[in-house]
Amino acid sequence: MTQLVDPFDRAITYLRVSVTDRCDFRCVYCMAEDMTFLPKREVLSLEELDRLCSAFVRLGVRKLRLTGGEPLVRRNIMWLIDRLGRHLGSGDLDELTLTTNASQLAKYAQPLVDAGVKRVNVSFDTLDPDKFAAITRWGRYDKVMAGLAAAKKAGLHVKINTVALRGVNDDEAERLIDWAHGEGWDITFIEVMPMGDVGADRLDQYLPLSMLRGQLQQRYTLTDLPDRTGGPARYVRAEETGGRIGFITPLTHNFCESCNRVRVTCTGTLYMCLGQEDSADLRTPLRTSDDDGPLMESIHEAIGRKPRGHDFVIDRRQQKPAVGRHMSVTGG
Repeated sequence: MTQLVDPFDRAITYLRVSVTDRCDFRCVYCMAEDMTFLPKREVLSLEELDRLCSAFVRLGVRKLRLTGGEPLVRRNIMWLIDRLGRHLGSGDLDELTLTTNASQLAKYAQPLVDAGVKRVNVSFDTLDPDKFAAITRWGRYDKVMAGLAAAKKAGLHVKINTVALRGVNDDEAERLIDWAHGEGWDITFIEVMPMGDVGADRLDQYLPLSMLRGQLQQRYTLTDLPDRTGGPARYVRAEETGGRIGFITPLTHNFCESCNRVRVTCTGTLYMCLGQEDSADLRTPLRTSDDDGPLMESIHEAIGRKPRGHDFVIDRRQQKPAVGRHMSVTGG
């Protein structure tokens, strides 16, 4: 079959796949504390996830990111990661990576490297253990620190992803940058996104990154970089540390013009855009046919509907989230 190209002539080469909706944290901007999780029968098996990802690789996807929830809490997850690693060996896949909260990295960092994973994105919002407990609700700061140390020892490159939260961690940005760059890691700041009912007023959480950048420019000399990953981040170099800082701004700057990605949930639902509700059911063709033809036809049909961009907005008059599903459902 022909490779995936959307209606705006963007090649789809990056797939993000949620392998579970479950997580061992309950971050205030991502989940409600009393989440109801999916019944097991609705979640794709590891074998189905392998088949699904492999179909996308055959259709031209070159980068594959596993997400959750927290992907490393999925039982037997290394079986899937080892299986997908065969596409790295064949040259059909350029990169296999994960987004994780690092709570399980002390156990999995070395096996990930052995499977061909070279880097991970780690969601981490504060260096203050008390704030960490408040933001994650269930997270253990010491486990995350141990996981990050294991990642460094195993040779995994880490990129820190920090959600900028007004009144919570906006006074820590410089400390986080100095820490991350001191470890040799990039750090990316992300505006809070209006997804799912999390029991908090997002307008109170929302910190425009234009304000954060202005604050950082009082301390650092920031040089714009041309670096593009096909993703939403725009990068600068802090001349004082030599490290990269990324900014993901779904609200203050629509980053969609170069979007090369789609997302699949752990139930096999394909979302062509994180910020739109249009989707396609891939679980049915997976489960009703042993032949991948119907699955690939469904993927092509869905990519033909990929929108130009999202419609995120945070407004006091808008009392419900822009997108009803939680971030943990779609996989970040």
